[in-house]
Amino acid sequence: MKRKNFTRRPGCAVEATLDLIDGKWKGVILYHLQGGSRRFGELRRLMPGITQRMLTKQLRALEEDGLVIRKVYAEVPPRVDYSLSDVGESLRPVIEVLRTWGERHQDRLSCGPVAETIETPHPSA
Repeated sequence: MKRKNFTRRPGCAVEATLDLIDGKWKGVILYHLQGGSRRFGELRRLMPGITQRMLTKQLRALEEDGLVIRKVYAEVPPRVDYSLSDVGESLRPVIEVLRTWGERHQDRLSCGPVAETIETPHPSA
């Protein structure tokens, strides 16, 4: 994936960082890899909303950007593990801050718990 050229301008460091972890899934993948190396199927189970194609695409982009290491074992059937690179590990505090912020504001977010609705009788009933 070709990265944008962020010239020296206000906010360029933020733009560059967000460009690396952009999208719905990259941050989530990085979060799950903080617990150690994972196989493709494990990641799929941890993220039931992602398709196999999208997970493959996102893992390839993270690998290309040097955030994730893909290790292939010479076994039959082949086994592939994904883990954070040193650069990916350096994003741990960023991902943790995002998680903490999300927990604090979860009630306002679309992925937050669904509020229970209490049915009230219609006034004309």
